[in-house]
Amino acid sequence: MAAQIIPCSSSPSSSSSLAFPSEFNLCKPRKCCFSRWVSQVCPRIRTRNHFRIKTSNGHPLNAVSMQGGMDGNPLAKGINPEEQEDFFIYISDGEEAHSTLSITVVGASGDLAKKKIFPALFALYYEDWLPENFVIFGYARTKLTDEELRNTISRTLTCRIDKRANCEDKMEQFLKRCFYHSGEYSSEEHFAELDSKLKEKEAGKRSNRLFYLSIPPNIFVDVVRCASRKASSAKGWTRVIVEKPFGRDSESSAELTRCLKKYLTEEQIFRIDHYLGKELVENLSVLRFSNLVFEPLWSRNYIRNVQFIFSEDFGTEGRGGYFDNYGIIRDIMQNHLLQILALFAMETPVSLDAEDIRNEKVKVLRSMKPLELEDVIIGQYKGHNKGGRTYPGYTDDSTVPSNSITPTFAAAALFINNARWDGVPFLMKAGKALHRKRAEIRVQFRHVPGNLYKRNFGTDLDKATNELVLRVQPDEAIYLKINNKVPGLGMRLDRSDLNLLYRSRYPSEIPDAYERLLLDAIAGERRLFIRSDELDAAWSLFTPLLKELEAKKIAPELYPYGSRGPVGAHYLAAKDNVRWGDLGGDDD
Repeated sequence: MAAQIIPCSSSPSSSSSLAFPSEFNLCKPRKCCFSRWVSQVCPRIRTRNHFRIKTSNGHPLNAVSMQGGMDGNPLAKGINPEEQEDFFIYISDGEEAHSTLSITVVGASGDLAKKKIFPALFALYYEDWLPENFVIFGYARTKLTDEELRNTISRTLTCRIDKRANCEDKMEQFLKRCFYHSGEYSSEEHFAELDSKLKEKEAGKRSNRLFYLSIPPNIFVDVVRCASRKASSAKGWTRVIVEKPFGRDSESSAELTRCLKKYLTEEQIFRIDHYLGKELVENLSVLRFSNLVFEPLWSRNYIRNVQFIFSEDFGTEGRGGYFDNYGIIRDIMQNHLLQILALFAMETPVSLDAEDIRNEKVKVLRSMKPLELEDVIIGQYKGHNKGGRTYPGYTDDSTVPSNSITPTFAAAALFINNARWDGVPFLMKAGKALHRKRAEIRVQFRHVPGNLYKRNFGTDLDKATNELVLRVQPDEAIYLKINNKVPGLGMRLDRSDLNLLYRSRYPSEIPDAYERLLLDAIAGERRLFIRSDELDAAWSLFTPLLKELEAKKIAPELYPYGSRGPVGAHYLAAKDNVRWGDLGGDDD
């Protein structure tokens, strides 16, 4: 049975007042106390020896930027852009000594916490990205001691970024800062006990508290209610990271947002989509807006279609209980792929400020027409024998109902009704149990008008089309397909790649997406997190389609485990005269 969002009016002792304290104290500073005022108004983490460490928007993380989020501050007025770089106020070691960072991972006994969140926090600590004074608490219903939690998470911690000799020492130091508290998610009494433990570790310093909700969405509101009333920071900031799914449709998402906002402000809610923290997604805006060769081409005049492709080479295989409640459209397309599409298609923002970027993303989403049945193909993988091995079908999974029609594959054609993108098909494709694991963005450009060399390509002009590919995972890369003459006396053309393979150009380990997003949440940088109106616009595109699919009980097209997906996806693309770019042998 699907997890339901419980109306917040049903929460015991619900109150419309905000229990979290104000995040900023905007009193006018006295000159002699200016540095202390800075640390209170815009707390930032410190880096060792004042390294200039930056958040994902390029601003130093250990500084107060007059550009990033202090528009109403009188000190920011009258500063020229060229002077902004010099207008950073660094926080001294003495200032940081008066504050602490307390991170509580709610749902600490779950797989996400053990496999992603704790390892990401350790990676940040290992590379000296966390402040000097910090503590981490795990909170869950499972009865564990501090030592049992440390033993559990130590098995997932690795010094993967480099192999410095002090790895084991750093790991031991990190684990000493990890503690555990067992309690019910709906118990204010248990959260009050957590608050007492946090205060004991904070030792009277000004506390900044971050809660990471690694729990099912049906208990989000209970946890937020209890944390806001009993475990919020009295003097510093309190922020909450919320994991997807953010509802099942427009109505449940709006209800969840309404309930959360009874206890939190929008500025305190960090809705995380880990795909926005991936290196190649981060690089998308840099590639477009900092390279003159690309920005003039970024429109319907030169781009024929854009493809967003997500494929996994494994099925649910024992983990189908959650997936069957949501399906591939809700799990991947409505959030990961749509967020990347919005970043790709947005107009140039006024600045790199979080609100300016999110404003442009919302404009893209509101310019798109809602999906209809004829715009979509759904599929479900079936059992298959290959190479002497038997691969199970989706409904062979013991955690999935035998008569389930939940799609494990979906392809969709979307259109943006604005001047830049009118008529350009944006194709999405996502599926499980396909022939390979990959996530990529493919930009296919238009044919060269009056191509002098079309005789050399034959009748299939698609093979002569330039294509820009951003491979998000695995083996991160950016490459551009161009036409090139093969060396020799004849005139033979070849399709070649101008290739930036990250592992060759940048041999250092690429940080995990959760590391970047956790660091941004600590710094209060919201650019890579989803705003409530952005979430509403995203759900409005998919909700009518999802309701129609479920009301009409439309059966998905079956495809063999390990194949390229259902045949219907090819016909969907062909309607717009498009060929899926990932099906060519040269990319395998």
